[in-house]
Amino acid sequence: MIHSSVVIEDGAKIADDVTIGPFCYIGKNVKLSKGCQLESNVILKGKLSIDENVRIFSFTTIGHENSNIKIGKNTHIREFAQIGSQDDENEKSKKIVIGSNNFLMGYVQILSGVETGDHCIFTNAVRLYENVKCEEKVIIGGLSTIEANNTLGTGVMVGGASYVNHDMPPFTLVEGNKASVKGLNVIGLRRRLENKDDIEEIKAIFKRVLGNSVDKELAREIAKTHENEYVKKFTAFVANSNM
Repeated sequence: MIHSSVVIEDGAKIADDVTIGPFCYIGKNVKLSKGCQLESNVILKGKLSIDENVRIFSFTTIGHENSNIKIGKNTHIREFAQIGSQDDENEKSKKIVIGSNNFLMGYVQILSGVETGDHCIFTNAVRLYENVKCEEKVIIGGLSTIEANNTLGTGVMVGGASYVNHDMPPFTLVEGNKASVKGLNVIGLRRRLENKDDIEEIKAIFKRVLGNSVDKELAREIAKTHENEYVKKFTAFVANSNM
């Protein structure tokens, strides 16, 4: 069902069962896959591919004339979100990739070059600057800012009103202005890992590598020699980070 007030430019590809509410604008290079739902006053521009069963709520703007954006299936984007609606500081536009099964709450802003994995949650008024990378299952609390060119590892949880200005390793709890690692996201690890021994190994390595200071050399050595895949992921990230 497409409301009569919707403007759709020639060239847009829209699946038969897509629902589009009143006063939306769909640009010529937009692709909406089956099951997508747009509420009222949604603006979609540029080269934009939206996978199946994505829901976009009112007053959201995605893309501009020169943008290139992909949004994965089953993602929900709440009111007043802005994704790639402007060029970066150098007046260029890099591709934005939003993974599947993500939840972007109200007033989230995502700038040029951002990439996210699957199952991420960005709560109200989160801002991701240029070239930020979020691996899978990242959760960012409201009113937080992630500065440009930084990466949040798998399972990172960022507390509300935080300012993150460097990489944050997988499975960690992050908080503050400027943000720092406060500990391991143990609850998240318990939900993710069935083997308790894996969790205990990560805890032990966490204390060694990020105890009193960041020991990148030790992290690099552990990443090369340790057999546990989660420990390797954690230490390899630290070794190659900008921490």
